[in-house]
Amino acid sequence: MIAVLRWLHRRTEDVAVALLAAMFVAFMFQIGSRYIFNAPMDWTLEACLTTWLWGVFWGCAFLLKDRDHVKFDVLYNLAPAKGRRAMALVSAGAIAIAFAAALPATLDYIAFYKIKSSMVMGLRLDFVFSVYGIFAIAVIVYYALRAFVLLRGASPDDLDRVSDQS
Repeated sequence: MIAVLRWLHRRTEDVAVALLAAMFVAFMFQIGSRYIFNAPMDWTLEACLTTWLWGVFWGCAFLLKDRDHVKFDVLYNLAPAKGRRAMALVSAGAIAIAFAAALPATLDYIAFYKIKSSMVMGLRLDFVFSVYGIFAIAVIVYYALRAFVLLRGASPDDLDRVSDQS
């Protein structure tokens, strides 16, 4: 099972690398067309924006661990182990519940965008913004599993150590 999860993690990294590479290539085309040939291309800006959007949400959904996110953890770090576990459980549960509550409206809004296309490349906007739906589902699953493991008595510090090994 661990081998399968590592393989999947590597593939999600491959997607993130491909998105960054596509954004870099589009950016270089824009520089070349604008400053060398004095003929800017409109599609490059849209390609950069779309790949950046996908890269950010894809990376946040599948590549970042809980400890990688910005936190205000002064009180958390001062608390004893039981207090840290309680705070981690409450925050994981709140995040999972909030994203789950917003998911139907989110997916409905993304589906609404099937009637619109991007200005230059003509990409359907439901496809462009579908990455947020993927992100939201991944956040729900991740934090629901984190809350479940914390409920079973695990320490948040142990969870972070395990996630570092994967």
